[in-house]
Amino acid sequence: MAKRKRLSPTPATRAPQEGPDAAARAPGMAAGVLGQGPRRAAPIADVAGEAAAASAADEMAEALRAAREEGRMVLPLPLDEIDAGYLVRDRLASDEDEMAALMDSLRARGQQTPIEVTRLDSGRYGLISGWRRLTALRRLRDETGEARFGTVLALLRRPDQAADAYLAMVEENEIRVGLSYYERARIVVKAVEHGVFPDEATALRDLFAAASRSRRSKIGSFLSIVHALDGVLCFPEAMGERAGLKLAKAIEDEPGFGPAVRSELTAQPAASPDEEQARLAAAVSPPKPRRPAPTRSEPAPGIALLSHADGSVSIEGDRVDRAFRLRLERWLKDDVQRR
Repeated sequence: MAKRKRLSPTPATRAPQEGPDAAARAPGMAAGVLGQGPRRAAPIADVAGEAAAASAADEMAEALRAAREEGRMVLPLPLDEIDAGYLVRDRLASDEDEMAALMDSLRARGQQTPIEVTRLDSGRYGLISGWRRLTALRRLRDETGEARFGTVLALLRRPDQAADAYLAMVEENEIRVGLSYYERARIVVKAVEHGVFPDEATALRDLFAAASRSRRSKIGSFLSIVHALDGVLCFPEAMGERAGLKLAKAIEDEPGFGPAVRSELTAQPAASPDEEQARLAAAVSPPKPRRPAPTRSEPAPGIALLSHADGSVSIEGDRVDRAFRLRLERWLKDDVQRR
């Protein structure tokens, strides 16, 4: 039979304490057997238990850290730590009725859907998506002063590139509220201006990869409107697809058209979406000038001769019937033959 190896105490193990209350004062001491006095529990059991507890704590901490960093944990963040201007926003306007409804929902039920943020070098967080929720919470905090509106629930994202952050913002707005063609084209232009994409073709392809080729083509048409009129249009999100495509074609076909419209809108900004769209439509298809009224004469009773500005002549009247037309045709033929 193999001999059992004797276990020696670890260096950190103390000798048993002396005295009648040693067992009470020495942790890990157990009562003696058959009057042999107190003894310690097995040192390996203590070490193994402590190691297991430390390992479990480390695993839990690592799991929580990974969940937080990978965006699987909702974090409560102070509103003032969120930089809403981290990205150029694609949504140009917010409907006040929709904003009021969102505020009512947040007041009654709290925030149900977290926003998305990324950690900045400054220690703050850049907003990727959720601008309306963040804005509504800030308004509620300012109006009520309640502490519950001082934080926002957020998921931490780690976009590998700025392009990924822009893509996340566009995708959320496309799903939740939709974007106008002008807003889609504008975010393409702005993303290129900020160096996120090398050119507009790449930005259009990557930001709207899920869109059909036809839709991407229409967004591309609106790029000329953004270049020509961004900053002077007061209600660009109200521009419809058909009206925008006509406007884009006019800008592309006539080099001086865009600057002329920009100058006109700068001098007199529109007061409403309907006014702005009406003025743009009139610029694209100006009303034709009215022709002067023809000169009228009556060479015979019931027959009127109308002389038009372009030199044409027309005849009308009660006596201008089929028989009159036949006689007129015969006379014209005879007159031409005589000449």
